[in-house]
Amino acid sequence: LYVSPLKALSNDSHVNLDAPLAGIREELTAQALPDVDIRTAVRTGDTPQAERAALRKRPPHILVTTPESLYVLLGSESGRVMLGGVRTIIVDEIHALLPAKRGSHLALSLERLDALTGQRATRVGLSATQKPIEDAARFLVGTARVDAEGQADCRIVDVGHDKQRDLAIELPQSPLEAVASGEQWAQIHDRLQALAAEHRTTLVFVNTRRMAERAARHLSERLGKEHVAAHHGSLSKELRLDAEQRLKRGELKVLVATASLELGIDIGDV
Repeated sequence: LYVSPLKALSNDSHVNLDAPLAGIREELTAQALPDVDIRTAVRTGDTPQAERAALRKRPPHILVTTPESLYVLLGSESGRVMLGGVRTIIVDEIHALLPAKRGSHLALSLERLDALTGQRATRVGLSATQKPIEDAARFLVGTARVDAEGQADCRIVDVGHDKQRDLAIELPQSPLEAVASGEQWAQIHDRLQALAAEHRTTLVFVNTRRMAERAARHLSERLGKEHVAAHHGSLSKELRLDAEQRLKRGELKVLVATASLELGIDIGDV
């Protein structure tokens, strides 16, 4: 069971599983060895009903899902049947779940899953940005496996390293006020256009879906509609996937996104 916080990351993880598995099967065929049919599937709020029905009839070996969809599966009879044989749980981008209600929600689901299977599944937490890492370990294993000194009963693999950063804060030329004027927005969009022109691909993160659409429209007018896309939770699954794939292929100069694209997705060369 592979749990990731975002639908975009779930889709990415599924793709990254399929390619290695296809390679393994090709190598087995080349060596005249028996085929190993390892099935993978994604189960999120975007999954069509036909695919959900197929999962119920023939559960996959590797299921990629979100915390919310895991909760839904644990509350349905068919979902409990599908999850009854789980032996390993991978929680990706675990740092994103730690400080919020989603983390508490997932912690409860993991305990329910152990109760369902009748055994303790191996839990693996992954993140490139978790700190302090001991807090992530305690969250992952659960209270019952933390001793009196606060040490989690698990193995911590810390290969942390610092990356070279080029960080700057930029402000519009006119003074800041409670509400940005049209003149200030024009200055902001002009500066984003200039920065995008200096780089192959640029990600622009904004706070709201409305702002994502507005910024994408203004940047499209400056850079060309074919070079700019928006990504947020109100878009259809097809439009979000199209934006993600165009980003990875290097076809976009700018992608304007909310937190729907923020965590760990394989974004290629940005």
